[in-house]
Amino acid sequence: MNNNYITPDYVFETSWEVCNKVGGIYTVLSTRASVLQQRLKDNLIFLGPDLGAAAHPDFTEDIALFADWKEELAKYNGIKVRAGRWNIPGSPIALLVDFSTLHLQRNNLYRQVWEWYGVDSLNAYGDYHDSAMFGYAVGIVIDSYFRYYKLKGKKIIAHFNEWMTTFGLFFLKRYTPEVATIFTTHATSIGRSIAGNHKPLYDYLTHYDGDQMAGELNMQAKHSVEKQAAHYADCFTTVSDITARECTQLLGKAPDVVTPNGFEDDFVPTGKQFNIKKEEARSALKKVAECLLTYQLPEDTLFVATGGRYEFLNKGLDVFIESLKRLESSESLSRTIVAFLMVPAYISGPRKDLQSHLSGNDNIPHGNPFVTHQLVEPWHDPILSSISWSHLTNAQETKVKIIFVPSYLTGDDGIFNKSYYDLLIGTDLTVFPSYYEPWGYTPLESAAFSVPTITTSLSGFGQWVNYHQQDIDQGVAVIPRNDSNYNEVVSELVQQIEHFAALTPVQVQSARKKAATIAEKALWEHFIEYYDKAYTIALSKKR
Repeated sequence: MNNNYITPDYVFETSWEVCNKVGGIYTVLSTRASVLQQRLKDNLIFLGPDLGAAAHPDFTEDIALFADWKEELAKYNGIKVRAGRWNIPGSPIALLVDFSTLHLQRNNLYRQVWEWYGVDSLNAYGDYHDSAMFGYAVGIVIDSYFRYYKLKGKKIIAHFNEWMTTFGLFFLKRYTPEVATIFTTHATSIGRSIAGNHKPLYDYLTHYDGDQMAGELNMQAKHSVEKQAAHYADCFTTVSDITARECTQLLGKAPDVVTPNGFEDDFVPTGKQFNIKKEEARSALKKVAECLLTYQLPEDTLFVATGGRYEFLNKGLDVFIESLKRLESSESLSRTIVAFLMVPAYISGPRKDLQSHLSGNDNIPHGNPFVTHQLVEPWHDPILSSISWSHLTNAQETKVKIIFVPSYLTGDDGIFNKSYYDLLIGTDLTVFPSYYEPWGYTPLESAAFSVPTITTSLSGFGQWVNYHQQDIDQGVAVIPRNDSNYNEVVSELVQQIEHFAALTPVQVQSARKKAATIAEKALWEHFIEYYDKAYTIALSKKR
């Protein structure tokens, strides 16, 4: 570590995704934890929402841990906390905070935070209320811990991730100013909303006023709490240069430091196990595809995949499906392609007819040839609508097949019964043509599994790689994208997939190695320095 950095004695890190796997922030925190835990031991404490025992399968409670303090916290502050270990590498301490009692005084707390820091919660709705009360409860918990264990004089960091936690930051600024605060936005709420509402975010970024757009898009409360946290935190960070520009314009505050998202590769199989897992995954993908399509696939079929959150435009799902449509009529494509869209949607469960066929029953599936699980209201689904519009048929004589996998892949989906990672390793190529992607774990994870990947210049990861004019045979291809070049992006994506499909086995192996080399450069051992800078900036304000 650089000798100029100030090393914290304690780090309290808060997120709605602590022991709660709902998005990419879970990956950020859970993979970074072991590096910090090696330094801080049990002085690294994560705080997340208590959503009930069934909601936290990766949390192991330890009733004896902090028993006296928890009793006092409940007695004098009315806040109940479950303490234990987060079942991730390093097994750090985690506190799950029950914030439900604070709803009784919610309006009064909103008034307080308005008077203290100008946070306007007047038009709050939906998940804002739970998030605000959770954040406020976390502030109470950290303050109580600070006083009970007499930490005055210690170098303490309280790190808040995303707008959902920021009421805790305001509480500490008011009542425990000795604690240095960091606020990280992984994507601005107003920027995501602008992009998701079909408005051109990038071409007009310098002309947008964040407050005005928040009013137009009914985002006043979330935008207000995020903006004020950015201004009042001792250190404000975000995850990529592209999001830093967004913050500067829409929040009126440039981040003090950019903290790119690293990861740990301990979940990637090695040696003989890698090849075994790869063959198992490819076999599973082929079996499900053939059962769904009701015919055999050529042995050299190219398995292409995309995945992630169901944001049809922001994640570039529209671009991917359009590229598949054009590939179907391509004269340059000589191999069969099966494209898997692994995007969780609203489902009622696995398709029974497909399950039956997979189990060896001769009854051939007669349902939708594009989807593996039963969607609720499929007629409203954007992916199925786009497939229908594309006129792809999945007929045996066609070169391009598309399969929508709308289930969370956690190993028990009823069709594959494998995790996302256990299927990813069996794919040949992944595609993530994002329009709005502050970082982009999915292409990074793909590269870590030695699966060449295509992303765009509008993703933080794509900008970090900066391989703009490179082809997919370099392991990661980054397609230049902006608000007005949709057709060019689709055309370039088609060319990259065609190019990859034509590579020799030796060239494919070279691309796979280059992808893994790029991913290795994003390990936390390389990126943790950015957090050291953030800690130093925040702690230097407490001297």
